[in-house]
Amino acid sequence: MTVKTERKEGWMRIVVGIVTGIILCVWRVLVVVLAIINWLIVIFSGKRNKGLAEMSEIWNTQVYHFLKYMTFVSNRRPFPFNDLDKSMSKYEK
Repeated sequence: MTVKTERKEGWMRIVVGIVTGIILCVWRVLVVVLAIINWLIVIFSGKRNKGLAEMSEIWNTQVYHFLKYMTFVSNRRPFPFNDLDKSMSKYEK
């Protein structure tokens, strides 16, 4: 990349950081609620809820890609500026 392109991408990271950061913070609240619900399910039923665990893993994946982008490890923009990435790991029984 040229210096001009890198500089433009640096400015774009500010916009991406703000927009994606807000989305991930709101989503984080939902993930915490889901974790508490999953914890209660485990206590009362003895089994984890696969759907809730997979939803949390999707959030983990998005945060990982966001941090890679914001720390200049990757130039691939995170969600919502790109498609929602699939989970990096599978549900473990």
